[in-house]
Amino acid sequence: MGMKRRDFIKTTAIGLAAPTTIFGGSKLKTNKNDPIILSTWDHGLPANDAGLISLQNGGNAMDAAEAGARIPEGDPKSTSVGFGGLPDEQGNVTLDACVMDSTGNAGSVAFIQNIKHPVSVARKVMEDTKHVMLVGEGARQFAVSQGFEEIDLLTNESKAAWEKWKKKRRKMTPHETHDTIAVLAQDNKGDLAGACTTSGWAYKMHGRVGDSPIIGAGLFVDNEVGCAGGTGLGEEVIKTAGSFLVVELMRQGYDPTKACEEALNRVIKKHNGNPDFQIAYIAIRKDGKIGSACIKWSFEYALARGEQNKLHKIKGLL
Repeated sequence: MGMKRRDFIKTTAIGLAAPTTIFGGSKLKTNKNDPIILSTWDHGLPANDAGLISLQNGGNAMDAAEAGARIPEGDPKSTSVGFGGLPDEQGNVTLDACVMDSTGNAGSVAFIQNIKHPVSVARKVMEDTKHVMLVGEGARQFAVSQGFEEIDLLTNESKAAWEKWKKKRRKMTPHETHDTIAVLAQDNKGDLAGACTTSGWAYKMHGRVGDSPIIGAGLFVDNEVGCAGGTGLGEEVIKTAGSFLVVELMRQGYDPTKACEEALNRVIKKHNGNPDFQIAYIAIRKDGKIGSACIKWSFEYALARGEQNKLHKIKGLL
């Protein structure tokens, strides 16, 4: 059983001085205060707690991001991530995840089944293979070869919801099940890393893959500039290379929030100013400044910095 979403663990982390970086024609000092963990949605609160504990125990930014992402993956109450995720139209829970570290290395798995922690499999792909992405049966076989246990990811609750859906086969809109978790981390050396993991669009076509396992779409990290992650309608994030775009805009000198907003404005423009779906981005700049934005309605992100771990709510651009 995973952590409950509201279980807070008081933690303390001490930041150290970090080196400087150059981008956008100016010199930018990295964060000199506490480490930062920034996550999407309310399941980001226990995710951030786990990440901070990892940092306290000597972990780096990649360790923290992975530890955070594993929390909703293992929580059966989180029906949009990992174990207990809502299945595809055939009743199969298929998972997508990726990681990217401070050196620019990346790993990803897509359409993987029967493995509870795809984010950790993605890290194994990054560190123990010559590849970036493994998919489907090949990803599952690799996970088993690395010692990951196979389990049935479909809980009784998610199965019941799927069986209810089957009776009418109501077309699900993407904003009904968009609680992908992206976890961004900056450790006390100033290094950046990230993780993104999801069970995807509920009752999707069998074989559908969203943005979450795609480097540059659901997640992108550039240790000289910043990192970004996305949540929402993955198809539209993929089409605009969303997270990569946010980081590139920060490289050009955009404030993190302005970078997130500009990336979303490009999507809004493509949909004649009124898209009928949600996308949200979060970002950390190298100096420790954070940003976020969403297209419409509202969006929540969890920010942990030092002893504080709080949920913040923002309004949409429209």
